[in-house]
Amino acid sequence: MGDYFIGIDGGGTSCRAALANGAGEIIGRGKSGASNILTDPDTALNHITEAARFAFENAGLVPDLASVAATLGLAGNNVGDAVSYVQGRLPFKKADIVSDGVIALQGAIGDDDGAIGIVGTGTVYITRHEGVLRSVAGWGFQVSDLGSGARLGQLALQESLLAYDRIHPMTEFSKAILAEFGDNPENIVDFARLAKPGDFGRHTPKVFEFAGRGDEAAIRILETGASDIDQALDAVNAITKGRGRLCLLGGLAPLYPQYLAERHRSRLSEPLADALTGAVALAVKTHGHAAEVRV
Repeated sequence: MGDYFIGIDGGGTSCRAALANGAGEIIGRGKSGASNILTDPDTALNHITEAARFAFENAGLVPDLASVAATLGLAGNNVGDAVSYVQGRLPFKKADIVSDGVIALQGAIGDDDGAIGIVGTGTVYITRHEGVLRSVAGWGFQVSDLGSGARLGQLALQESLLAYDRIHPMTEFSKAILAEFGDNPENIVDFARLAKPGDFGRHTPKVFEFAGRGDEAAIRILETGASDIDQALDAVNAITKGRGRLCLLGGLAPLYPQYLAERHRSRLSEPLADALTGAVALAVKTHGHAAEVRV
């Protein structure tokens, strides 16, 4: 069998794999289940292996994972014990585990300098300047993730309570949030006490919906979130000297730009490719002959 390379994009809900040949051409893709190496490393290993096998089969090849080099972009790569456990049990000839943000950066900007902001339930920003990678923010919901979907949802609940107490004006947005909880603020308190970031994030679509209708409370929340993102992007631009591509990724990426400062909005570019393509590119670059990956 000739040279083949596997890229893995592993997340909390699914695991995607792509197989490239020695020329850097993606010839097969596969998908399996959740691959969170922190919460369930053994299941993650099974799904990583399964997705890689599916990629071989999709390419019309007999799976031979022990013959390929791989790059895996996985959440939780900064937890040493989890990485060591998974690394020692991977079925590939050679394998590198990097963060899911690193493969997203590679996919979005290629080999050039630049930066990405991943804005979804959480937020994190990754830069490459003169070949050096740096991460900005992304310290988790409790102490970071400003401007994220989780934070916007949390602010939505706060705003509804402020309106209930007549500290802020009651708007249609606040009425809608309160109605979800039976117009009982104690239900909001009970919910928030045990809520996880994704639970808060479920209220975020309403923020954008009502802001689009001109609701003052929803607009105020989005302006708060956008200001937080603007500040993070200022820090990013200080690192990159304002050079290279700047891409927003994640579920809120299409929704936020109109609320951002012009200095950032005017710089935003569409990503060159997705994170899975970035993982394959890194596998080829690290273990092959640095061929350009073609999708």
